[in-house]
Amino acid sequence: MTQPSQDTWTVAGRTFSSRLIVGTGKYVDYAQNAAAAEAAGAEIVTVALRRVNLSDPSQPMLVDYVKPDRFTFLPNTAGCFTGEDAVRTLRLAREAGGWNLVKLEVLSDTPHLYPDMPETLRALDLLVKDGFEVMVYCTDDVVMGKRLEEAGAAAIMPAAAPIGSGLGIQNHVNIRLIVEQAKVPVLVDAGVGTASDATIAMELGCDAVLMNTAIAQARDPILMASAMKHAVIAGREAYLAGRMPKRRYASASSPLSGLI
Repeated sequence: MTQPSQDTWTVAGRTFSSRLIVGTGKYVDYAQNAAAAEAAGAEIVTVALRRVNLSDPSQPMLVDYVKPDRFTFLPNTAGCFTGEDAVRTLRLAREAGGWNLVKLEVLSDTPHLYPDMPETLRALDLLVKDGFEVMVYCTDDVVMGKRLEEAGAAAIMPAAAPIGSGLGIQNHVNIRLIVEQAKVPVLVDAGVGTASDATIAMELGCDAVLMNTAIAQARDPILMASAMKHAVIAGREAYLAGRMPKRRYASASSPLSGLI
């Protein structure tokens, strides 16, 4: 049996022990962001290239707090609404920081901020041909998840619910089907609100969970980061242990025969 203490996951040839990825937005400041990342036990932080300061030394810089030698930076294309914008953003990121493992998101310009999947698939094709290793934010569409994998995605990242909504996993069936068919890592991305949501994602067999708002906008972000760390561990251990079958009727814990 796989021991949880030895349990790791691998994406694009990189192996990690922590199954919790945290974001770098919506915190009070970069110091709080760094403290939350540490409390979460995260090894990967995702960075919205259009929204954080990575290069202007006259202003507070993310890298002064969330250290690149401590965390793996996962540049993302948050705020991009076309494939061209996403590809351009990640090419600039590679030139600036040498980042090759990236997160692709191409949003539809609507209040729900679900990804535009035709544009996402087109951008993925361009990025793969350009040598990027691409983790892809997507809808919880089982067929599209398979197409992304066939197009070369390094990981599939279905949304649990709309970005920043905190609604938790809305479609357990689809997430489970995506996990079952995938030969690359599957991570729930967006919509997690509290620790039980993260546990459910892991119990469904996801390789990891990515979150930002659920931690950053909690009343106590550092404490919530710690809660999410333990929730992910608990969900993973429950998945490895294998839950009991669900039954329609009661089943006594002790034998009913041979009673005194």
